[in-house]
Amino acid sequence: MGIINILDKSIAELIAAGEVVERPCSVIKELTENAIDAGATAITVEIKNGGVKYIRITDNGVGIAREDVPKAFLRHATSKVGKADDLDHIGTLGFRGEALASICAVAKVQMITRHKEEETGTLYEIEASEEQKYEEAGCPQGTTIIVKDIFYNVPARMKFLKKDVAEGNAIANIIDKLAMSHSEVAFTFIRDGKQVLKTSGDKKLKSAIYAVYGKEFVSKLIPMEYSFNGVSIQGYITKPEFGRVNRNMQNFFINGRYVKSVTAGKALEEAYKGRIMAGKLPSCVLHITLPLESIDVNVHPAKTEIRFVNERPVFDVVYHGTKTALLRYDTPKEIDLEKLSANHLVRKTPFCFEKEQPQQISTPPVLRTERNIPVENISDTDEPEIFTPPKRIFTPPVFKAEQSLKSVNSPKNISVDGEPDIFVPEKTISPSETIPTNSEFKVSVPEKKISIKENLPANSPSLIPNEQETTAPLSEKPLSKDNSQTLFPTEKEELHYLGEAFSTYIMVQKGKDKIVFIDKHAAHERIIYERLKKEHGKGYMQGLLTPVIVTLTKEEYPVLIANKERLKDYNFDIDDFGDSKIAVRGIPQYVENGDIEDMLVEIADNLLSHKKDLNTEQMDWVYHSVSCRSAIKAGNRNHEMELMEIARIVDENEDIRYCPHGRPVCFVLTKKELERQFGRV
Repeated sequence: MGIINILDKSIAELIAAGEVVERPCSVIKELTENAIDAGATAITVEIKNGGVKYIRITDNGVGIAREDVPKAFLRHATSKVGKADDLDHIGTLGFRGEALASICAVAKVQMITRHKEEETGTLYEIEASEEQKYEEAGCPQGTTIIVKDIFYNVPARMKFLKKDVAEGNAIANIIDKLAMSHSEVAFTFIRDGKQVLKTSGDKKLKSAIYAVYGKEFVSKLIPMEYSFNGVSIQGYITKPEFGRVNRNMQNFFINGRYVKSVTAGKALEEAYKGRIMAGKLPSCVLHITLPLESIDVNVHPAKTEIRFVNERPVFDVVYHGTKTALLRYDTPKEIDLEKLSANHLVRKTPFCFEKEQPQQISTPPVLRTERNIPVENISDTDEPEIFTPPKRIFTPPVFKAEQSLKSVNSPKNISVDGEPDIFVPEKTISPSETIPTNSEFKVSVPEKKISIKENLPANSPSLIPNEQETTAPLSEKPLSKDNSQTLFPTEKEELHYLGEAFSTYIMVQKGKDKIVFIDKHAAHERIIYERLKKEHGKGYMQGLLTPVIVTLTKEEYPVLIANKERLKDYNFDIDDFGDSKIAVRGIPQYVENGDIEDMLVEIADNLLSHKKDLNTEQMDWVYHSVSCRSAIKAGNRNHEMELMEIARIVDENEDIRYCPHGRPVCFVLTKKELERQFGRV
């Protein structure tokens, strides 16, 4: 007996609908793209309960003729493809003829439409692919489609839908992309009775970007327009200093269609190399135009991915266009010398001072001679008058010629004008040498006499000790680099600062036979991480005098607002600022203002990916983000005292051996291992 069955029409349509209609945002995308293909210049999208219960899309396009309305809901019915060759030149957003058939299979649909050549319109209702009403109706030119109760007849699909907020955010993201892909269309988006987006439809891309992302984002943009090998690109990229930690604001449109293009994204990021901070990514809104026959858009059910016949022209146009725009942006501006001369700072010729100087400005000493003799030719007999400031200058003792050689080689205490006794080295001091004043020159002669000509050992004490120190024999106490005792004495082996390698790794000597190398960023990150865990819930928050406004995507914004009370437990105080923006009023005490946006975007990403949940106790990832961005960075210049403090904490805490991400903090190189490298053992 055969086991292959021919499925009933209703079951087959439910299966086919699953490929096109995954969630409410799929319905919005298909119907809105149909409205754009119909030549609409104004489109209004309204949703309730995340689009699950109610969707209404109204456009002013050409409309649908009455006789074509029932056929529009049949599978594979389309007006955009007539023959096989048409698939090689697809210039419309929709072309398969599956959208309406798939939607009506899983929802209750009502259409009101009037073609531009008809005087009256048509009302058509269909549920679960079964026609309910088909009659004449009065309406303006264009089409209105109302979709209710998605998946009402497929409970198994209903349970996979997310919360209304998440579904609404997905729809908002689709509308944003469509608004930026077609700036000639005026979009209005109404969500649960509130208008959340409205574009002007003035054909200016910057206006659409302003409506979607706001004024702050627009102020960071650089215009770009470029053509190469038959491919053209135009749009905007962000300035290098305004990079983000993710790619959520990278928008690529190919022939008016939003796509996810790895090729274009890679080219964009390659062009920014060397100009953008490590770990940051550029944002963009770029429109790429290329011949229709060079791409295949029929490779993904949602048509968000395309295939290129040759990817190289696309990579090149994005790369070279971005490079050109960045070079134009980075060109330094010329100095307006006319404006500077108006302020009596310089002449018209650069770098020349005005002849007339204000009297209150002191001038350097001037050599005056009775004869016009070049300065370099002035002899000892023609000694000029030199301006000498009214300051007492200590003059070193000068030995007379009649002094015996024995008296010169036998130094003794000499007092000059009340100056302290000094040790006279074995050479004649020229009067032109600069000698410190009484308050700056303090030298004590150690017990062991040392001649300046002798080669001093590396660990010898300074000849100019601190005022608190007294002179002592060489071997009395060990000295570190700053000529003092160890900075952090403990009962363990003492640490001596040796230096820093590559502005990243601290080098300290521990005891007599070990050198410890410490990754300063990893160590500091772990220290902050441990403190944050210890201080959790104690309210160590620093308030900001001026709130920091952070612009987010339509997906990042609601997830942070929904969890703002829980974020207070981690010392983040945020408020809803409207239009996908939040106002940050308080941050953890270790965070700097420049890291606020990146940190919150990273937290939003973790929440959206559902890898972590603020409702659980596993909140280490928040501490990871704060500690990583608050720690000193590799390449930073830090004071020796800071680095020694990190080394001391690492030495005293055995649990600080790995950073929160698992990288090692330090390792030890013994004297024996070092000697082995030099063949001494």
